[in-house]
Amino acid sequence: MEFSIPRHIADLSQEIRGFIDAQVIPLEADLATRPFLEIERALDRVRADARRRGLWLPQLSEKHGGMNLGVLGFALISEQLGRSPLGHYALNCQVPDAGNMEILIEHGTPEQQERWLRPLLAGEIRSCFSLTEPEHPGSNPLWLDTTASPRDGGWVLNGRKWFSTGADGAAFALVVAITDPAAEPHARQSVFIVPTSAPGYRLVRNLSIMGQTGSGWASHAEIVYEDCRLPAESLLGSRGAGALITQSRLGTGRIHHCMRWIGVAERAFSMMCERAARRELAPGDPLGGRQIVQTWIAESRAEIDAARLLVLHSAWKLETRGIHEARTDVSLVKFHVADVMAKVLDRALQVHGALGMTDDTILSFFYRQERGARIYDGPDEIHKTLVARRILAGAGLRKDERR
Repeated sequence: MEFSIPRHIADLSQEIRGFIDAQVIPLEADLATRPFLEIERALDRVRADARRRGLWLPQLSEKHGGMNLGVLGFALISEQLGRSPLGHYALNCQVPDAGNMEILIEHGTPEQQERWLRPLLAGEIRSCFSLTEPEHPGSNPLWLDTTASPRDGGWVLNGRKWFSTGADGAAFALVVAITDPAAEPHARQSVFIVPTSAPGYRLVRNLSIMGQTGSGWASHAEIVYEDCRLPAESLLGSRGAGALITQSRLGTGRIHHCMRWIGVAERAFSMMCERAARRELAPGDPLGGRQIVQTWIAESRAEIDAARLLVLHSAWKLETRGIHEARTDVSLVKFHVADVMAKVLDRALQVHGALGMTDDTILSFFYRQERGARIYDGPDEIHKTLVARRILAGAGLRKDERR
């Protein structure tokens, strides 16, 4: 087995790490006290510098102005970017925009790409993805109430969505709606490009998450589409392809989420070790001298390293063999890495004591925001069930026995 990282990727990783340390991490102090729309102005300067350096769109090919790193290369870079909540945004590879770029590249018409993709790639606009509904579980994305009905050569959209990340200030939303309710389940949905200026589009509120209401890209919105009139060219891809389009963005997205979580865990681990080495319980009695703290440090190091290798192997498999061959691996890393990150964050916060509960460090922000890792992109329970069923199928358990 080959574990070496290509030299150019290793060098690039260190360059990006230095960039994040020098220009992005200093902006984190404002996350708890200022609206993101204000921080965004400072980030615009950082993004401009990143683009000048060629550190732009690492997830995309050179054809689209990206760094052409592939799934595995971007996974490695995502770890460095994940060390800061603002890291991916600085290089224009943040969710949901990164996934929306891929969808527009794959399914958009030349006209749709010119109007929406080109400025998205340039970082001139933002977007959101509008799928989850308050009335139905996000773990079953086929069960939706939002509808798009043909009318006068166009479409009329009606429904309610929430957890549309980044809708506040976005130029457009990709909205999943039922267009063919009588079709088989995977052919009922379609995807529409909806300008946020369209009549009938209404951002109801930015949801309060763990006591904080975000703004701008760092927000999760509830949106109502009420008799929202759309032209025929708003349909993205073919009619009835909504489920396929939605699922196509999840495989690579989960890999990159997991490597971002490795970055979060590494940042928390570094802070935990530094605190344990410097904090004294009494003169000459460092916190790191306690065996329980040493145990946390050792276990965290082993868990992070093992999780990283699991994700990188999954990324390699996805890149070389495709999503069908890698689907079990992707489910494994989704729930495993989320759990590792949560454990490391919790230990780091515990080592910091009361300080860890404050917003004087980034730990409390990570702790609030990353709890959702076990829920979004498929809750842990769903992925564990899928993995177990595939394993049991290989062991000979009949489908009707796998409940």
